[in-house]
Amino acid sequence: MAVAGEGDVKLLGAAVSPFAVLVRMALELKGVSYEYVDEDMGNKSELLLRSNPVHKKVPVLIHDGKPVCESLAIVEFVDELWDTAGRCILPADPYQRAVARFWAAYTDDKVRIFQNLHPVLFTSRDSAS
Repeated sequence: MAVAGEGDVKLLGAAVSPFAVLVRMALELKGVSYEYVDEDMGNKSELLLRSNPVHKKVPVLIHDGKPVCESLAIVEFVDELWDTAGRCILPADPYQRAVARFWAAYTDDKVRIFQNLHPVLFTSRDSAS
């Protein structure tokens, strides 16, 4: 399914990343075709390191050669860029949108805390050895 403004879309993710799953869900909701690249977090690709030089983490959405990092920023980008495609992810009302951003950031922080407490659950078996 081709969506207006789609261009070249690539998602760098990892199967163990709940943040990459969130972005995949947003892309699917919008009906955006994309190439998924499963990153080995124990042996990060040059593309990942070049696309996210600050944190060197997934997810990273690359649209027309320009990287967008951090799951919540990516979800907002997807919702705004493909505003006529699929369902809206965030509410149109500014107050409701602010409330949704608050709860998304709150949930994101809690997942990060859990991830830091239990890193073995978020490490691929290949990189653990």
